[in-house]
Amino acid sequence: MIPYLYMKYTLVFLDTETTGKENTDRLCQLAYKKLDEPMESLFNHFYKPPVPISIGSMAVHHITSEMVADKPLFIESPEYETTKHLLEEENTVVICHNAQFDVAILKRENIRPANSIDTLRLVRFLDPDMIMEKHNLQYLRYLLELDKDTSEKIEAHDAKGDVIILELLFKRLLKKMRGLPIANSNVGLPLTNSNVGLPLTPSKGGGIDISDEAIIEEMMRISKEPMLIGKFAFGKHNGKRVADVAVEDPGYLQWLLTQKRQSENPDSEADWIHTLEHFLKT
Repeated sequence: MIPYLYMKYTLVFLDTETTGKENTDRLCQLAYKKLDEPMESLFNHFYKPPVPISIGSMAVHHITSEMVADKPLFIESPEYETTKHLLEEENTVVICHNAQFDVAILKRENIRPANSIDTLRLVRFLDPDMIMEKHNLQYLRYLLELDKDTSEKIEAHDAKGDVIILELLFKRLLKKMRGLPIANSNVGLPLTNSNVGLPLTPSKGGGIDISDEAIIEEMMRISKEPMLIGKFAFGKHNGKRVADVAVEDPGYLQWLLTQKRQSENPDSEADWIHTLEHFLKT
């Protein structure tokens, strides 16, 4: 059993389903769960958003406008103040996969989490050479067989199901980082070998004995910094190293950089913007 309970931090795994990905979109489902609390305590509510749910979003999470027509606005719901208080507590750490997106959604509801950890950035940090083909949550769910660690029935692209998988992924990442030297800002340097990332199980030896609190704080630090992305997982250069495409087709990188900068949510594209700028300069 991993000894979490002594830590000063309250770890909250959180996911949203939203009306879309533009900077005016809002949440229509919110789920969160504190670390190691029973499933009965998992918060999972649907809300009527103040803007329409896009057809594209309905096709992903299957939440229709009719389904939430009789629900309250989140900010007017009876659980809003309790949620706001929890997430804004000084020692609460909100954990999300692509936290830039979910935190931005929360801020539109006037909730500003005190701290956050982005498991997407942690995976990119631990797998810089992209030994794993993709880093999205559902891919990791099946690659790492996270379902085997729970008896819960999990629906894909559902905030409740994503929270369950997110907690399981986080525990795997925590075990992995326990075996790494995390003493300074050069923490990423020992992780460039080709076997990093798989199978995200505890490393044997070679690390230093640090508390889980120190690892949590290092995770928060890593989550604040944009990560270099090693390979494309989409488009005409799918599977190719970004460094190679920078030589073969720099025009594509420049075009993609323009698209990312013009995104309605450039914060959620920060890793790609950082990566493209890096390789276009080298």
